[in-house]
Amino acid sequence: LMLTRGVLRTSVDPEKSPPIVLRVSGGTSILSELSNEGRTVSIKDAVRLNVSAVAISVFVGAQYERQTLLGLAELIDEAEEYGIGVLAVTAVGKDMVRDARYLGLCCRIAAELGAHIVKTYYCEDFDKVVASCPVPIVVAGGKKISERDALKLAYDSIQNGAVGVDMGRNIFQSESPVSMIKAVRAIVHKNADVDSAFELFNSLKSRGSKKE
Repeated sequence: LMLTRGVLRTSVDPEKSPPIVLRVSGGTSILSELSNEGRTVSIKDAVRLNVSAVAISVFVGAQYERQTLLGLAELIDEAEEYGIGVLAVTAVGKDMVRDARYLGLCCRIAAELGAHIVKTYYCEDFDKVVASCPVPIVVAGGKKISERDALKLAYDSIQNGAVGVDMGRNIFQSESPVSMIKAVRAIVHKNADVDSAFELFNSLKSRGSKKE
């Protein structure tokens, strides 16, 4: 489960918490250059919150690329003292194209700096992105799409070498978030195909509607 410090504090029961990946970077949100990010959580607070890993964005090809890459390297140095993994989130610069060449470069740079796992976008020839990166890759869910399309994204990602998916809007904006989580899990962990996962989603959604 990947989330921010505020959400972890207010919405997650510490006695029943699954493994947490804590986002520790942020900055401008709308009006300024999005790549102008910095650290928002100390590694000591991450340790205190008992998280399994921390996540930080890197912006290869953007105005503040150097700043974000140095931030990743510094976070890795600090996190490794406590045995905490680091997830590098390859945010895309506004002038960059989400193709295999660019995303492969982003993932490789993050891995070479020491990231333990990398989050990136799915693209055509995604297997080439995976081949360029020596650490595991998870795929971002991106904008909200239909449930079936989101399941296809998850399936294609796993089939082409990703170890998992990190979906936000395609889960919590779904008609049935719990059903969607279980359908995605079936693809990632049980080798389900798109049709069977979508059938599972509809079955669970229907069952939930009847209970209501």
